[in-house]
Amino acid sequence: MKSELRERIDNLPTEPGVYLMKNAEGEVIYVGKAINLRARVRSYFRPNSGDDRAFVPFLDTMLDELEVIVVRTEQEALILESELIKRFSPRFNVLLRDDKSFICLRIDLAHAWPRLEVTRAVQMHRAAGRNESTELVCADGALGDLSSDSDQAVSTRRSARQRGKVRLFGPYSSSTSIRQTLRFLERQFQLRTCTDRQLTAHANRGRACLQFQMHRCSGPCIGAVSAEAYAEQVRDVVQFLEGKPSEVLERLEAQMIEAAEALEFERAAALRDRSFAIARSLERQQMVSEDLVDRDVAGIAREANRLVIYLLFIRGGRLIGGHAFPFNDQEFPSQELLSSFLQLYYGGEVVIPQELLLPFELPEAEALEAWLTERRGERAVVRTPKRGAKAELIAMAQRNAAQTLSANVPSKDETRAVLERLQKRLRLSRLPRKIECYDISLFQGDSAVGSGVCFVDGTPFKPGYRRYRIKTVQGTDDFAMLYEVLRRRATHGELPDLFLIDGGKGQLASATSALRDAGIEPGTHTDLISIAKSRLVESKDSGSKRSDERVFVADTKDPIVLDQNSPELFLLTRLRDEAHRFAITFHRTVRSKRALTSQLDSIEGVGKARRTRLLKHFGSLRKLQEASLEEIAAVQGIGPKLAAQIREAIDSKENK
Repeated sequence: MKSELRERIDNLPTEPGVYLMKNAEGEVIYVGKAINLRARVRSYFRPNSGDDRAFVPFLDTMLDELEVIVVRTEQEALILESELIKRFSPRFNVLLRDDKSFICLRIDLAHAWPRLEVTRAVQMHRAAGRNESTELVCADGALGDLSSDSDQAVSTRRSARQRGKVRLFGPYSSSTSIRQTLRFLERQFQLRTCTDRQLTAHANRGRACLQFQMHRCSGPCIGAVSAEAYAEQVRDVVQFLEGKPSEVLERLEAQMIEAAEALEFERAAALRDRSFAIARSLERQQMVSEDLVDRDVAGIAREANRLVIYLLFIRGGRLIGGHAFPFNDQEFPSQELLSSFLQLYYGGEVVIPQELLLPFELPEAEALEAWLTERRGERAVVRTPKRGAKAELIAMAQRNAAQTLSANVPSKDETRAVLERLQKRLRLSRLPRKIECYDISLFQGDSAVGSGVCFVDGTPFKPGYRRYRIKTVQGTDDFAMLYEVLRRRATHGELPDLFLIDGGKGQLASATSALRDAGIEPGTHTDLISIAKSRLVESKDSGSKRSDERVFVADTKDPIVLDQNSPELFLLTRLRDEAHRFAITFHRTVRSKRALTSQLDSIEGVGKARRTRLLKHFGSLRKLQEASLEEIAAVQGIGPKLAAQIREAIDSKENK
């Protein structure tokens, strides 16, 4: 890094603001916000900063220029960061590219004859942002403050919706769902669908369009409806879309009674049919909360650099839909990803809910809440519920995010690219298409077992899974047990491209000895590595924090630290976790059967044959303990008398 740039970073102000990092070509490569500009920017260049994003280690060579903008509050920094990310689209920021996903219904209440329109609001916002934006970055790298001009620009971009003139409803998950809603509203509330030009043309001709003849429009163009009556129709539509249908239904019922009393039976029947149709539409919507609050619920699911953020949309207590936002090639921490997404999403012309529920807390939650309140024009709250009905809504959003992520399986080319990067990063002798991972499981030195799982091209290959009972080792010697398992594996079947061991240097040394004693040389016949879990470490500067996951390679002194959100590390940890799960499952089965055998051995009249039948029938001690007397007696060769003895023996042991 240039000495003058280093000096400038050391002299940055300690106030809130936004910083723009530029490369030698003057391209903005990253935009960030900070409560304390100096502390935040300096943290990028501190050893062991804990920031594991892929670009951070290369900032020393990439960063050529730094510009900052000082603001007054954290909220202003959040707003400005969002504006600058939209303008410059920096390569290392999270970018929201799925503009076509945001579909809303729009109604302009300032118009004499309002109509509902389908709008893709984010595109509108971005177009407006490009036309109206005001330059905020100070020339020559000088420090700047938000000028009155920039305040005015932000105020100018404040939507008419916030001033109560234009209302947006939604978002809707697809164009199909919004068209269905629009058709229903046209039939029941009969607002005009024509453009302003068509409205004028029909008025000049004195003849209404086909929509009027089909009873899907009340005909304002030919004076078939008064301005007051049309305003009531607009009010009904707005209240219906706001999730206040009971008020609409009460008003329709009152109008129906009034029409009937005036002997206007045809109008009364039409009002009755409209009321029934609205009530039926509400029955089809799922009621998920009783407080009738408009809220968005965020869920997030992640696999390395692939993630899905899922938003559930609840209006008036009813779940109206949801939408998934998938992202690829993102190695940012999850908190930063979610924060950036929320800024980009709600920075567009979308509906701001009364309440936003998040799966985990964000550092800038207060600033986000203040910003949403300003955009909404009334109070908006951000919550992270831990229990209760709202936490269940979070769980629902999380499940939807996980389901979407699992459905978006990486392509063969993407998987191969991950394996090639893994081979290069760990300096493996071959492409690790077939990987086997081994783990040992024991509890207080009892019932030790080993397990092996197999992945082929990044996917579990169940026929390659193996289970081992430890035969030659007594006590709790993990290393000797691992040696036994690897030695037995090495002498049976075709070798994988890569052996992965759960553990550190000690486990790797045992596995290396096992393979060599079986005549297999790591790096020649196959590759061998181990992965050590992250652990809590104490630091004088930052207190306690978790270390990185480390990978040890056979005959290599120092561990290799992969990017902590990389798909390469995710593949290895997924194998490690699957091997651990498989080992624990097998270990529990062995312990349960041993406990059942031990308990049955003490019962008179239960020999080896009957014990075997009970083991096969119930499978575990817990299931036998839970079985009724009749269920035990139903086992072949047991009968009521022996079943009573077994039941009595089990109950007496449980009571001790």
